[in-house]
Order: sequence, then C-alpha cells, then structure tokens
Amino acid sequence: MKTILAVDDSRSELRLVEAILQQSGFRVVTLENPEAALMFVEKEIPDLMILDVVMPEMSGFDLCRQFRARPSLAKVPIIFCTSKDQDFDRFWALRQGGNAYVTKPFAPHELIDAVKQCLEKV
Repeated sequence: MKTILAVDDSRSELRLVEAILQQSGFRVVTLENPEAALMFVEKEIPDLMILDVVMPEMSGFDLCRQFRARPSLAKVPIIFCTSKDQDFDRFWALRQGGNAYVTKPFAPHELIDAVKQCLEKV
C-alpha cells in the first residue's frame, strides 16, 4: 500500500484529501504543520507528498525546497494542492520542484488522477 503525506494548515481540507485517497486504497498521513512534516520524513519516507502552498509557518514552496534538498526525498513526487490558481503560481510550483498542481476546490477524480500519474512516473 502506497503512503501519501498530506500537509495543509486546514483540518477540513486534510480530512477531505484523506477520505478521497483512502477510498482509492492509499495510506494517508495528514499533518497540519510543515515542521511536523519535516520531523515525519526523518522516520518514514512517503511514496508521494501533497502540499498546500499557503501555510502560516512555512510556505509549501519552502517546504518543497527543504524536501528536495534531502537525497532521500529528492525523487519523491510532490503535488501542490492550493487555492492559488494563477498561471504564474502553477509555473512557480513546478519550478520549485513540484510534479503536479491541483487547484482548490477540486473534484475527487482530479486529485486521484494527479496522484496516479505522479506515482506511475516513479
């Protein structure tokens, strides 16, 4: 079973992501804090990560850069899932090391498709 780490400061968004992905057969670890995510990856390497961009403690872009700087996480797919929907935001996310970009609100199949596509490329 593939493990997905989802990091978002919104508990309701995390519950939604968790429900969608669990129904598709994934193990989902949800964290509301980027610092907790940094601690989590010290113990376990997920198969894929989903990051919100706008979080008060640290942006998803900054978190992505920290993950990418670690050899053990350099190739783990990252999906940015955010309400930022401008073309530049999407461009910037991919330049920061993201593999896919899903805008909120999203349909469940959009998230599942992005996850499956990213996992197929690994």
